Amino acid sequence: MSAGTATREGADARAGDEGGGPGAPPEGRARPADWARDLAMGARFATSGGRQGWLRTLLTAVGVALGVAVLLLAAAVPEIAAGFDAREQARSGAFLAAREDAEPTEYTVLTKDANTHYRGDDLYGRLMQADGGSPAKPPGLRDIPAAGELVVSPALKRLLASPEGEHLAERLDGRVTGVIGEDGLLGPGELAFYKGADDLSVAQGASRVDDFSAAQPDEAPLDPVLVLLIVVACAVLVMPVAVFIATAVRFGGEQRDTRLAALRLVGADAATTRRMAAGESLVGAVLGVLLGGWFFLLGRVFIGKIELFGFSVHPADVAPATGLGILIVLGVPVTAVAVTIVALRGVAIEPLGLVRKSEQRARRVWWRLLPPVAGAALLLPLAGSVTGDDASVSGVQVTAAVVLLLGGVALLLPWLVERIVGRLRGGPVSWQLATRRLQFSSGNASRAVSGITIAVAGAIALQMLFAAVETDQTLKGDDGPEKRTLANIYGPHTTPGRAEALTAKLERAGGVREVTGFLQAYEPVKREEMAGIAVGRCATLRKLAHIDDCKEGEVYKVPPERDETGAPPTGTAFVLGKGDARTTWRVPRARTVRGIEGPEGGTVEGLLATPSALPAELLNEPSYRGWVVADPTGAALENLRTAVFQADPSYSVFETSDEAVTAEFTTIRRAVLAAAVAVLLLIGASMVVSMLEQLRERKRQLSVLVAFGTRRATLGASVLWQTALPVVLGIGLAVVFGLGLGWGLLRLLDAPTTDWLVFLPVAGAGAGVIGLVTLVSLPFLWRMMRPDGLRTE
Repeated sequence: MSAGTATREGADARAGDEGGGPGAPPEGRARPADWARDLAMGARFATSGGRQGWLRTLLTAVGVALGVAVLLLAAAVPEIAAGFDAREQARSGAFLAAREDAEPTEYTVLTKDANTHYRGDDLYGRLMQADGGSPAKPPGLRDIPAAGELVVSPALKRLLASPEGEHLAERLDGRVTGVIGEDGLLGPGELAFYKGADDLSVAQGASRVDDFSAAQPDEAPLDPVLVLLIVVACAVLVMPVAVFIATAVRFGGEQRDTRLAALRLVGADAATTRRMAAGESLVGAVLGVLLGGWFFLLGRVFIGKIELFGFSVHPADVAPATGLGILIVLGVPVTAVAVTIVALRGVAIEPLGLVRKSEQRARRVWWRLLPPVAGAALLLPLAGSVTGDDASVSGVQVTAAVVLLLGGVALLLPWLVERIVGRLRGGPVSWQLATRRLQFSSGNASRAVSGITIAVAGAIALQMLFAAVETDQTLKGDDGPEKRTLANIYGPHTTPGRAEALTAKLERAGGVREVTGFLQAYEPVKREEMAGIAVGRCATLRKLAHIDDCKEGEVYKVPPERDETGAPPTGTAFVLGKGDARTTWRVPRARTVRGIEGPEGGTVEGLLATPSALPAELLNEPSYRGWVVADPTGAALENLRTAVFQADPSYSVFETSDEAVTAEFTTIRRAVLAAAVAVLLLIGASMVVSMLEQLRERKRQLSVLVAFGTRRATLGASVLWQTALPVVLGIGLAVVFGLGLGWGLLRLLDAPTTDWLVFLPVAGAGAGVIGLVTLVSLPFLWRMMRPDGLRTE
């Protein structure tokens, strides 16, 4: 075909675009049959282009598959949460619903908390004692263990058999006789045990149950602050995945557009070429959905062996919700078609080439600012809505605001990269090669890093929100000025004998320097008024109050700090004891003393009595309270926990050197961190695929440069600069948007911003991923520089 003939046919094609050919529908009004025909033709191009065509399709499919696999995992979160709640309900609901007046029968079981902590890991534990020969059994247990026997989870069994679990085995002090079944564990990696006992009683805090299928009492709704955290985390984690899928369907864009120009040359109009391109992307997307489903099923097989941040799930629970699964399977191909058509509207494909290959019109910024402005407009009116008694979370509004603000990062990045690289001149050869490539086509580079920039911006905002929520959800430990204690101990339902035995055991524990332990009870004085009474020897009372000359048989008053007359006055009558042992005890003449601030930050107020003045046996439901000074080592803390566990597993040990957070927050944080790791792996894998696709498209150019004498090191450095420059600009933009979004979310909580440098580790992690991806791509770069890249057909 001559050039003149090509020009005439190109003019005819353009005329067809403007006025439509004879009998052809106007552009944009194609019939369904036209759509089907053109999509099918595009599908043939995707599968009949030889090795290069299949390679393009495979790259698209792999990129889409990685995103689909993560979306399917996200769609399984409701089922994972439901399975988690169902197992928790099945094994703990009966304990919470137990009645104090339940009578022992052939089917009842006495049970008591035995939770503990070992080297940073939480252990779920219960003491069990059967009342009869046919006791009810919790899920996962075949038989109630006898006294001194242990039934443990598989993970705990492995730990106890290892050298790392030697100290824990000493603490649990039992013979392993069985393994808890899967239906009795929240996750396959959970550390849990049931231990048999023979000294449990309701009077000492045990519960009697006869049916482990009993319904658990209705729980209080989740704290709105935690709901906000979940909503933001979901939006932040899913956004990069959507961007990766949208980027993957545009792989091979430059070679595809060249083929579309050839189609224009033989008479196809612009709308037809766009539909054919959409058909080509549709094949890659459909294959990606199938491959992503296979990735998901393959990962589901091994997910039970993976534990991240103490969080693990059963493979049976990892099943996408039906509605979300259908939405992903149908939505991804539709999105691929839409993205392709929209992207091609910015490219004028002519019969003799592409307008994109000449000077392009500068990107406009005004419309790119609309989404973040709309997001801010949605978020700012919600300031203070997640505080106070009427706190609530508008999930849809918050999600929309987060998506719009994070979307602004992806929209502004191409404009920012174009503006910056357009002004760059000079420098080393590698720098010039990189900047010229970016000036020629900065869109591909921007799309390749847009996902990481959204992830970094979202992570910064999420980290700021985490810090504020953690402060709100933290149970403070030792805030005393001297920071002189390591642990506080609290034990309900104790006796004087057991309290003395525990204090003595703590004093003998390795690494313990000083122990303060006493009994405390709250006795009724008047209607709805209670008075605290602590009983201990003089050596102990001197640690609770300023008593210089303590004597056995005396009683002391410690009034509240703001009320000098707040302690019970002399002659106040208390009815102590139970049943026939009930007696009236009157407050004798007592000296008022000033309390000493304890490790919790307050004083022990009320009455301080020596044992001869008030026998501890008369106190109603006394509790053990104490604190321990120990060496700041892990061994000393584990010795302390072992001593307390062996005295009574239901006693609580609070580390005052740390801060304990609520269980709900801990669970959410572990789940979000595990999901963040999955998204980070997706980021790295997707960027590797994107980098390979870009290198493949530049194979001829790289070979020509090598043929003209360009050093391989220079080309490698140019690839690094070409990747690093958009990354630096993208991370800078992500920091601005991330801090802005984090500040806006904190306004919802009326929480101050305590750390504006929270972006440093997050930005560093994002840059590290880019560096790792670049290093992985270098071997492929060397292969692209071979002379055979000059061959053509």
